[in-house]
Amino acid sequence: MSILHYDFMVRALIAAVLVGLTAPAVGIYLVQRRMSLVGDGIGHIALTGVALGFLTGQSPVISAVVVAALGAVAVELIRSRGGASGDVALSLLFYGGIAGGVLLISLAPSGGNANLLGYLFGSLLTTAPSDLIVMGILTVAVLAFTVGLRSWLFAICHDEEFARVSGVPVRLLNILLAVSAAVTVTVAMRVVGVLLVSALMVIPVATAQQVARGFVATMAGAMGLSVAVALTGAVGSFYLDVPSGASIVVLAVLVFVVVTAAAAGVRAWQRRNATPRPSVSPTPPAADPDPAVPAEAGAPTR
Repeated sequence: MSILHYDFMVRALIAAVLVGLTAPAVGIYLVQRRMSLVGDGIGHIALTGVALGFLTGQSPVISAVVVAALGAVAVELIRSRGGASGDVALSLLFYGGIAGGVLLISLAPSGGNANLLGYLFGSLLTTAPSDLIVMGILTVAVLAFTVGLRSWLFAICHDEEFARVSGVPVRLLNILLAVSAAVTVTVAMRVVGVLLVSALMVIPVATAQQVARGFVATMAGAMGLSVAVALTGAVGSFYLDVPSGASIVVLAVLVFVVVTAAAAGVRAWQRRNATPRPSVSPTPPAADPDPAVPAEAGAPTR
């Protein structure tokens, strides 16, 4: 029987597509700024939002969006300060986020280890219709920002000072990018879990960089690869009865290894078979006649 006959699998595949589009669209900017692990840290903060939702009886996805967005703004403000104190503050924020999530969910009457594990490592097959609606709205918002303003975002990722001098609202865009990363974490936590979402934001981008040339081509390639990996991992987890989040991430890692090895092999083959240019020795200039003895037409040669 086709898996499309099951409503929960249809919802799971739609969720996989949404996450596959959103994660690398934000992740490419984090990779460009060498902030690949920020998504993982925001995931820790989002866990507190999930636990807060269980504790208050609200939607865990909505509460995770609010808490993760506030945490992402705090992360951006701390990052802009820089220095050792900022690094320590980020560590406290990240570790406090996951510890607070575990503590709050233990106090929630509807919480428990099963609910916690589902959000930590993903539970794609349990995606509810209400989760899908929220994920769809958030995906549209993230893609409108990351794709629509890609020229400005590209500018601040490569030279923040030049972008500021050029009139680009750097501080506002940095905060919105941090909020977009937080939204992406909450969108993806039902698919791969808050502890694995950073992998889906980074690995497809790193894979596309091996073969693509140019920022737009890298973004498109990463998004296409991420969707393919998410769908394949979701289908594989159904038939193999394995966790969906782990399946998607492991598959993404395998694709990265294969593409990287193939790209390295192609480059080595091209270098080995490159036709060397023949060396052309310069032609020595003809000897000029002695300027002191000008040649006369018809004069005999002595």
